[in-house]
Amino acid sequence: MSPISYACQDGSARIRLARGDRGNPINQSTVDALAAAVRQARTDDAHVVVLSAEGRAFSVGGDVSAFASAGDVEHMIDDLADSLHRAISELHRMDAVVVAAVQGAAAGAGLALAAAADLVLAGASARFTLAYTKLGFSPDGGSSLLTASLGLHRALRLALLNPVVTAEEARELGLVAEIHPDDELEAATDAVARQLRAGSRAAQVATKRLLRETATPATEAALRRETLSIRARAASADGREGVAAFLGKRAPKFGQGQG
Repeated sequence: MSPISYACQDGSARIRLARGDRGNPINQSTVDALAAAVRQARTDDAHVVVLSAEGRAFSVGGDVSAFASAGDVEHMIDDLADSLHRAISELHRMDAVVVAAVQGAAAGAGLALAAAADLVLAGASARFTLAYTKLGFSPDGGSSLLTASLGLHRALRLALLNPVVTAEEARELGLVAEIHPDDELEAATDAVARQLRAGSRAAQVATKRLLRETATPATEAALRRETLSIRARAASADGREGVAAFLGKRAPKFGQGQG
């Protein structure tokens, strides 16, 4: 079973995380399938790309159990982050407006993936949290780019204190554009996609490029810095302890090794 489903009709490409039974974790197979779906959307010349997810959560974030079982976690994280960042970069640069529909948890890389969209619609159940530092990791997936959209100190609060942010709070922060009851989220997303398809595609593409290039002119460099940082953190004593504590459902004891 593929972790991603893809369909394109009437100018709308739909990329859907399809492992709702597991909370749609972000692992190598998910990222590879995501990248393939984004490439297909470009081939199909989609006007709008809708990112959504099956199940109760948009995505619980990185597959922590896979981190624990990796023989060389630094190499594994480097490959995973690099692959994720290529897909994120494609979403930023593609000639389509990207709309994310988020229900339930969007944690870690799940939050970063949602934030890669140009417009984020949320169900009332949506909850956003970065949570990387809880594992002893630093953020990836373009999380550092939140400084441009949210402001430095709001982004630092999310990254350092790891609050669980409600849909309403996320709208107040500027991350979420609209909130709808969960059972109306799909219809609301379809309505936004139709509104976009009815508009001037050329004007929308020009606008997306202007605003994104002004807000984050050095995206690729920022993503590479994230990769280098998270791979080092994952291989550190604190990173190994954070993963073990998460899987053991206990509080981590950081600072016992070399950081």
